[in-house]
Amino acid sequence: MANLDAKQVLEMLKAGNERYIASLSSTKPLMIPPPTLVREQKPSAIILGCSDARVPVELIFDQGLGDLFVIRVAGNVVAPSQIGSVEFAAEKFGTRLVVVLGHSHCGAVTACIEALVNPDAYYSPNLQSIVDRIRPSVLNLHEITTAAGDDVDMDELIDRSIRANVSMSVSQLKHGSRILEDMVKSGDLLIIGAEYDVATGKVDFFD
Repeated sequence: MANLDAKQVLEMLKAGNERYIASLSSTKPLMIPPPTLVREQKPSAIILGCSDARVPVELIFDQGLGDLFVIRVAGNVVAPSQIGSVEFAAEKFGTRLVVVLGHSHCGAVTACIEALVNPDAYYSPNLQSIVDRIRPSVLNLHEITTAAGDDVDMDELIDRSIRANVSMSVSQLKHGSRILEDMVKSGDLLIIGAEYDVATGKVDFFD
């Protein structure tokens, strides 16, 4: 399905998510792949999502094996390895849509906010590297929220920070690679953000 353009694929994902919410799934994502899939893959979309176990990407979009090129990392952060993975899929398979998929109740974003609230909190160096990548997207929100001296609504701050973190990852993919930047400028690649609600199963797409 890689020959579909980005907007067609986006509509396909939206329709798949509606089927998932309505429990009308049409595919069997965990089925044994057909012989043709063993020889080659033609993913229709690249999904950069969080590692959270509550966000099974193929299931929530009602897609089967081989339909999506999924990159998962805590906090859906962007590092060189994630950029390289997106470049690989876009160039190798001709995939035209990239979705950065955040989700509600994200533990990585929550950890980042907790680190801002409590600077003495300790994280392992590896976990700290994830927190540090999320920090720029939520720092301003935290500063604005606390500037008035009022009590901070942590749930609201986390919700806003999740979307801000997705938007930052989208920007980093668009501008962190000459390959991806050129593809976006030429119209060969669309990179958008989205948020999955773990309570309802709905995916909200946004630019």
